[in-house]
Amino acid sequence: MEKVIAIKERVLSANDRKAQELRGIYDTHNKFVINLMSSPGSGKTTLLESLSKFDDFKFCVIEGDLETNRDADRLEKQGVLAKQITTGEACHLEANMVANILPSLMQDSRFNQSDFLFIENVGNLVCPASYDLGANVNVVLLSVPEGDDKVLKYPSMFLCADIVLITKAEMKEYFGFKTEQVKSDLETLRHGVEIMEISKDSKESLEKLKEYFQTLALRGYRTDHIFK
Repeated sequence: MEKVIAIKERVLSANDRKAQELRGIYDTHNKFVINLMSSPGSGKTTLLESLSKFDDFKFCVIEGDLETNRDADRLEKQGVLAKQITTGEACHLEANMVANILPSLMQDSRFNQSDFLFIENVGNLVCPASYDLGANVNVVLLSVPEGDDKVLKYPSMFLCADIVLITKAEMKEYFGFKTEQVKSDLETLRHGVEIMEISKDSKESLEKLKEYFQTLALRGYRTDHIFK
């Protein structure tokens, strides 16, 4: 057991050092970086497709999945610069993976035209909570079909969150989803976390989120969460 713990600590320490290097790279290239985390199927890629419709919100994307380039291909069809990281058996992205894919993003002219960089993490409510990617803000998506009880079931993930997005909000009445329960549970973990309800068919909710990200970028916001 001691050997396992020691190895894990070394891996995480190396990741933290690389994440700090990434912060410098992001700043040099004037990118506000948003780390999207959630379980599979919560709507991360769909959210990005919807945000790509706003002319005043230019971004590029790093996609993380165990296999296939499908999500990156979906975004490229919308004109979004997207590069895929296939992790094989790894259920999360690590800072060195992001560092390794960045040069291929930078070779595309759309990179310099982008103000934001989204990192769509591997769909998983556990492992991504341990790996700092140097992002300015950490966003956790919780879809209505998953249920309103997930915050306290997966506390390490929701402790990361600067913002929680309740996606597929148009389905609340069918699932008996209680946003107030999510708010109450979040407050026991981390005070003052922003919560927004998002529907891909509600331009108003998407515009509110877009403007929120733009405001954070103007403020130079940087999360105070420390990954452990």
